[in-house]
Amino acid sequence: MIELVTSVQPVLPDRWESLLAADREELFRILYERSFIHRPDRPFTLSSGKTSPVYVDCKKTTLGHSRAQYLIGDLLYHRISRLDPDGIGGLTLGADPIAVATSLVSGLYHRSIPAFVVRKEAKGHGTKNPVEGDLIPGARVVVVEDVVTTGASGMRAVDVCRECGYEVLEVVALVDREEGGRDRFAQAGVPFFSFFTLSDFLAHDREIRSV
Repeated sequence: MIELVTSVQPVLPDRWESLLAADREELFRILYERSFIHRPDRPFTLSSGKTSPVYVDCKKTTLGHSRAQYLIGDLLYHRISRLDPDGIGGLTLGADPIAVATSLVSGLYHRSIPAFVVRKEAKGHGTKNPVEGDLIPGARVVVVEDVVTTGASGMRAVDVCRECGYEVLEVVALVDREEGGRDRFAQAGVPFFSFFTLSDFLAHDREIRSV
């Protein structure tokens, strides 16, 4: 019988950098192999309306790779635990698996951070809540995104959270496409952090193709 691990040991501050480097490297490799698509002959239309020969389909990783789910949760947990947030979430659908993974890992560290979901549209029945979850009034929250382009989706989640009376501590993304999102968050007074940029993937792709 395999014993189920239901807790992990907290990482000491002097080990954080080495853990971050190892986990980031592994997650980057998984994202590149599963989610990075370079298709110059048939460009993609992004959520911003722009076209690009490169697309990062994070959902193939965040929903479809269990090891990556743990890595995402662990990296996010150690990134945001210093903020002592009351919740983590964002605009459905891209943020959902990231928030749930982080919440699950937080439980392994015995420091629960509840996940929440920001609806694209408030439902017209029941509670009609624009934010689903179990957040306390005035909760201090972290908003997450899989890919940030212009920052429109992230800001939509930030605005909804603020309208609900929550304090947004930071926006965290897996990938920043470097097309204005960082500046947009800065203008709104929201700190922003991404684990990777599109430039990281393009550089790695060039290196792979040159071999």
